[in-house]
Amino acid sequence: MSVDRCIVVAMTTRRTDNGGTAAVEVRGLVKHYGPTKALDGVDLEVRQGTVLGVLGPNGAGKTTLVRVLSTLVQPDAGTARVAGYDVLKQPRQLRRVIGLTGQYASVDEKLSGRENLYMIGRLLDLPRKDARARADELLERFSLTEAARRPAMQYSGGMRRRLDLAASMIGRPAVLYLDEPTTGLDPRTRNEVWDEVQRMVADGATVLLTTQYMEEAEQLANELTVIDRGRIIAGGRVAELKAKVGGRTLRIRPSRPDAAAGMAAAIVEAGLDGVAGARTDEDGLVSVPILSDDQLTAVVGLLGARGYGIAHIDTHLPSLDEVFLAITGQKSSADPDERDPADPEGAADGAPHPKKNVEVSV
Repeated sequence: MSVDRCIVVAMTTRRTDNGGTAAVEVRGLVKHYGPTKALDGVDLEVRQGTVLGVLGPNGAGKTTLVRVLSTLVQPDAGTARVAGYDVLKQPRQLRRVIGLTGQYASVDEKLSGRENLYMIGRLLDLPRKDARARADELLERFSLTEAARRPAMQYSGGMRRRLDLAASMIGRPAVLYLDEPTTGLDPRTRNEVWDEVQRMVADGATVLLTTQYMEEAEQLANELTVIDRGRIIAGGRVAELKAKVGGRTLRIRPSRPDAAAGMAAAIVEAGLDGVAGARTDEDGLVSVPILSDDQLTAVVGLLGARGYGIAHIDTHLPSLDEVFLAITGQKSSADPDERDPADPEGAADGAPHPKKNVEVSV
């Protein structure tokens, strides 16, 4: 078991409810690693019973934020409250209501899957019978029942990841931190994780999710926050972020597939007001960036006047990848091997910590 998980579950009991509308409140959070500002005046809120997706390039400060909010490192300035508890003044109470899964699976390899989960349950002060029952429930949810009695060292990478996620959910936490939880998982396992997160949120849990998978952010998050170089640079619902980037793309399928190139050339040559250009793709679609319905009408009118038939037409907002690129100037990346420069020792990016051997009798 990693140092992270030992600290978070130590002396924990059960979930509480502070009755507030904001499960996580952060104001002016600052954290230095040497001369580097990992967090530079971060403000954010996570509403109770929702998922906040935190996006950002490698080294942006996402993991440092999670570690501060889970009491694993102390901020240099600012305040943070989780489920009503102050991160600095009430760390022991706060640890009772949170769960944490880092970027890399953190399980005791010598213990079986069932023993790993049972151990966490007992550390959470669950009675023996309840700890066994909860372990078996989560093993079934994550398709690990058949491997329950095998040592974790015999698990595949995806199986260890699922076991690690199950361990973070043993205590039914009020607030769950998922730091790039599906890195390295196959699509089927990733979908299983998404389903479980959605079940927890439906039961009232709050989730702070850091990810570099845009599909994951769109699938799970109610709202998104974009962090870069330790600062929050954008935030809102997915549709709001797409609207901030601006514009739509008009997609046209010609009645005759061989007419796409001529159609695109006609749009470019016409020089319509505000229409920057047009391009074709391998599927025979013509794509035209537009900013208004008037431009859409002008393009369609032009093509009709030139005798081009249209089989299908639609518009779409920018993809979340395009939004991310526009906001940060960098492509999204899901490379787990790039360390956060804010933590030279590698602890903040979820690098493995020394293991602690624990005797468990289930």
